[in-house]
Amino acid sequence: MVSKACYVAGYRRKLEELASFPNVELMLMVPPYWRFGKKKAPLEPSTDRGYQMVVENPLFNGWHHLHLYPRLSHWVATFRPQILHVDEEPYDLVTYHALRVARRWRAKALFFTWQNIRLGFPPPFSFLERNVLARADAAIAGNQEAARVLREKGFLRPTFVIPQFGVDTAFFRPRDGEPGNTFRIGYVGRMVEEKGVFLLLEAVSEMGGPWELHLAGDGPALPRMVRWLSAKGLGDRFEWHGSVPSHQMPEFLSTLDVLVLPSLTRPRWKEQFGRVLVEAMACARPVVGSSSGEIPNVIGDAGLIFPEGNVEELRAHLFRLMGDPSWRRKLGQQGRQRVEERFTQRRVAELTYDVYRHLLEAP
Repeated sequence: MVSKACYVAGYRRKLEELASFPNVELMLMVPPYWRFGKKKAPLEPSTDRGYQMVVENPLFNGWHHLHLYPRLSHWVATFRPQILHVDEEPYDLVTYHALRVARRWRAKALFFTWQNIRLGFPPPFSFLERNVLARADAAIAGNQEAARVLREKGFLRPTFVIPQFGVDTAFFRPRDGEPGNTFRIGYVGRMVEEKGVFLLLEAVSEMGGPWELHLAGDGPALPRMVRWLSAKGLGDRFEWHGSVPSHQMPEFLSTLDVLVLPSLTRPRWKEQFGRVLVEAMACARPVVGSSSGEIPNVIGDAGLIFPEGNVEELRAHLFRLMGDPSWRRKLGQQGRQRVEERFTQRRVAELTYDVYRHLLEAP
């Protein structure tokens, strides 16, 4: 498997689960860090049991669509896999290069995609995508609409809808504690308009009762959000927690009475999954999400959905939850159950293992 995302230790739990299935020998190629502008996110330490990990720094580290691993062919020749799983988009250079390597060493190849809007790409990415779609033996789509986009682009080989990573339910779990007198509304994510952050501000600004708004994340919209809250006289009801480290996220989510993801679809973006939803659900916290993209499929009947952009319905959901602690507990329990059934690392690994078996059995 080739995956830059696996510099995150929690994501590699899926590989440990995969390696535990019968007749699986697994090698992961991962960078020593991933560059975000001038900052480097280092490869996080973990147990990494059951599989071999190769750390290789790619060319153009930090360039999502242009990086590649020059020594990939060497490691494929050494390991001789039957399947090369490229955990990257079909229009990325790393995917194109990996599929050429797979063909050279007669390995079957599959890629992963989140892309849930049909977009045209300029050269060279259009060329890369056409070649990958022509050569790949299968695909994993992170959401239903991404699978549809692949079909519309002419990819007729097997496509499986599976989240990229699951949730560690031993880490993201309910915490003990009694609800306080103040209703704590939370948002976690980028502070940008398409995430619906100003919609959330409008919704809470007209709510009576004892509530607080807790925001975690960063982004260009944050200064304007702070000014907006201050102008409304709500500065004392708002707390910004910055970018909460992943190892502290379960504790932060457990302090909330509800987690809101009010995303807004834009011409070139809509919500592809909403990972924070399943993390909050695993912590038995009720969630409220908009109808954008994959959000309704993630939440199912374990939370509340409102039509994206509809401030009044979002406010109504929050107001009802604020006044009904027993309903909040019920939704939290339903959310935890849904995660255990669909979104654990074990379940995602199991579905991925089924993809591998399908590929090996196919002519």
